[in-house]
Parts: sequence; C-alpha cells; structure tokens
Amino acid sequence: MKILQVVDGYGWGGTKEQVYLTTRELKKAGVDVHIALSFQYEEMVKKLKPYNVPIHYFENHIKNARYRWENYKRLIKIIDENRFDIVIGNSPHAFDYVRIAKIFLKTKPKIINVKRSGRLPSALSKYLKYSAADKIVVVSKNVEKYLRENNFLPEKLVTIESGIDLDRFKPEPEKKQVLRKSLGLPLDKKIFINVANWNPEVKGQDKLIETFLKADIKDAILVLVGKDTDKNASGISDRVIGLGFRTDVPQLLNAADYFVLSSYLEGIAGALLQAMATGKVVLSTLAGGIDEYLIDGYNGFSVPVGDFEVLGKKMREMVNLPEDKYKEISENAIKTAQNYSIKNTTQKYIKLFEEMLHEK
Repeated sequence: MKILQVVDGYGWGGTKEQVYLTTRELKKAGVDVHIALSFQYEEMVKKLKPYNVPIHYFENHIKNARYRWENYKRLIKIIDENRFDIVIGNSPHAFDYVRIAKIFLKTKPKIINVKRSGRLPSALSKYLKYSAADKIVVVSKNVEKYLRENNFLPEKLVTIESGIDLDRFKPEPEKKQVLRKSLGLPLDKKIFINVANWNPEVKGQDKLIETFLKADIKDAILVLVGKDTDKNASGISDRVIGLGFRTDVPQLLNAADYFVLSSYLEGIAGALLQAMATGKVVLSTLAGGIDEYLIDGYNGFSVPVGDFEVLGKKMREMVNLPEDKYKEISENAIKTAQNYSIKNTTQKYIKLFEEMLHEK
C-alpha cells in the first residue's frame, strides 16, 4: 500500500507532532508512506530526514494560501503521478486541500480525514467538505460519541487514539536538579508546567495564569512552554515564566514537579499524556477525551472544563501531597501513559488501511 500524509503550514504543536510520529512509525513498519507539505516546512523535513520518507512540496504557505490555485494544482499532480492508495488530510486546512483536489484527480485514492478536536463542524462543512472522506479518524471515544450523537457522518467515524513517543517521554527523577541547573530554572521552587502553544480561547492560559497567581502558592512558579508563551506570559509576574517554543520538552517536564492543563477543548491531549509518561502529578480540565484515562486522585487530578476556582484549590492541594502519595500517583500516571504508545497507534492505522483497501 502507498500512503500520502498531507499537512499544511509549519511550526509545531500536537497535530504536527502526531503527523511526524505516525509517518515515522509507518515507515519503520515497512509502509510506503510519503508526506506532502509546505515549501517553508523545514522542521518536519529535518525530523523525517533520518527515515528516508519521500517529501513532496505543494503549499506555498503565504497569505491566503488556501485561495491560491497553484497550491491545489501541485497537490493534484503529486497524488496522480504517485498513484497513492490512501491520502490523509491531517488538519481542517490540510483536508481543505485534499477535498478540493479530489474533484480533479484522475486516480481514485481512498481519503481519510483526521479530526483531532471535539468541535462540531457546521452543516455546510459536513456535507460539502467532510462527506468527501471515506473515513474520519477521531482521536478519542468521547469525541466519536459526541459526533455520533449529533449525527455527524456516523458511518465514517473511526477512533484511533493519538500516541506518544515513550522513548523520549520517560521518568528521570534523578536528573531533576541537574536539569534545572542546565535549563536555568530555580532549584528551590515547586514548578508547575503547562505545555501548549499560546491560544487562550482554546487552551485557557490567560485564566490559568490568573488562577495560579490568585492561589498564591508559597515558593512555587508557573512555567509555560509553547509558541508565543514567551511573548504573552513573560513580564506578568516574577512567578510566571514563558519559555516560548522549545524542542527539549521531555527535559523540561522532568525538571518540573507538576503539570497543569486548563483547556476548554481537546482531542486526547497528547501533552498531558507526555507529562504522565514522565511521572508528573498532573491536573487537567476534563476536555475532549481526557476523562477516558485521567482518574481524579488515582493517576492525577481533574476539574470540570472552565472551573478555575476548583483548579486553584487543587493546585494548592497538590503542593501539599505527602511524598508517598505523590509517588503512588506518579507511578499510576506512568502505567496509564504506557497504553498510549505511538507504536500502538500506528498498528491501528495499518489495520484501518488494510480494511479500507479490501472494501469493495
């Protein structure tokens, strides 16, 4: 089978991480997988280079890129000339390209849309855009349930949970102080960490900062990691640090004590699972599919979406956990994260591909 992953834009975040990991693992599993991306996407090319994944450039990611016909023409040519069996649109914008390209294709590949959030598309998008997919992969059972309840193309829905790279994200508590020194983080503070690109409307970082400062936890700081957190979180307080985009997230997680996620909307929340894999005691809203694996008081702590008052109370509780309780929750978090290996995710994709190609 011959597979094409389509991704738009550049930068890094949960979607791009999953595209990279699944592409890498499919290649390692012997699948003939290619990737189509923007001319400007140097980071993805750099990461995939060691695995010899064929790269195709279709998108000039400039202003109004989705309205430029030359981007579509390049994608159509790539798909037809390489005769792919399956084409995957990995984000709403990537699927815009795939959906329009499908109209003009001479070949007839199967089409997959990967829907990573629980946001319900409009009726117009449902019929004009998403109905063109042969299958719609969602990343949590909760999201699938919600979409089915709203009659969103239920016959096309398949759940394949996002996976994490357990070779990178693993507990290294013995390195905490050394990592703090090398990363320039205080040695004598309790550190809460949040990993998400700055997007307050979805990730709630503005309310998280407000809640953390209001909680007034003695000898604690909040570190935010992700695109534009350095621009928007720094300067608010000496107890809040914005580090911006970083490639050393596993080290930052191992240098911290607690992880906190304040999202209003999520799919499976890969950053939360990464934190659990490193053994952090975590606190999160129950957005998207998070309640499928996060059990309050067992492998972390949870609050309802948008309940920042309770979020602040639980942050105060976390810093007062007895050492044995912290260790117990940490160990349970690590065990939970083991169920979300990217290798398991990839095998589920391969099974889906085989099923689709054998359908009449």
